[in-house]
Amino acid sequence: MAHIPDGVLSLPVVAGGWAVAAGMVGVSLRRLTEAAIPGTAVLSAAFFTVSLIAVPVGPSSVHLLLSGLMGLMIGPLTAPAVMIGLALQTLLFGFGGLTTLGINTVNIALPGILIGLVLGPMVRRAGPARAGLLAGVGAGLAVLATGGAVAAALALSSSDYIPSAKVLLVTYLPLMIGEGVITGFAIAFLKRVKPDALMGAAVS
Repeated sequence: MAHIPDGVLSLPVVAGGWAVAAGMVGVSLRRLTEAAIPGTAVLSAAFFTVSLIAVPVGPSSVHLLLSGLMGLMIGPLTAPAVMIGLALQTLLFGFGGLTTLGINTVNIALPGILIGLVLGPMVRRAGPARAGLLAGVGAGLAVLATGGAVAAALALSSSDYIPSAKVLLVTYLPLMIGEGVITGFAIAFLKRVKPDALMGAAVS
């Protein structure tokens, strides 16, 4: 899972995660406008909800991340949206940890933000079908990047985690497909009924 609990990672990895997360959230909040608050709140709530539904895969479990969808819709504001959702999950349900909130935010939000930056302009120009295809591929890549980041955080913390990190990375492969399909259909639908919903990423 992307929710790394307390006491697992080394201090340098935890500190590095907090430094990057603080920078991401700080920069994105400077761009937060009043008009963007409702959309960001809705996507943060959606992330919070779907992340509670975990599906067992091998020795681990996976859940939808929606990071690609958020990156395409709200751009850099994905960082605070994800951090708020993760914080609430930790405080209310004990998922993840408070010390690892920074690295967990980076692992989930950063791939989505990068997908929004790279594919966002093409998705906004494309028709519904092509936009859905691009978004689906991007969402799958975002999931793969999150899995790689989680595995890297574990491996950097201790060499003892390397075998587990390899197994964990494999469990993200089926999630790539599911996340890609859901995001692709969602973006294609939005392109047909509310294309301006994808302009938030460009504005932010």
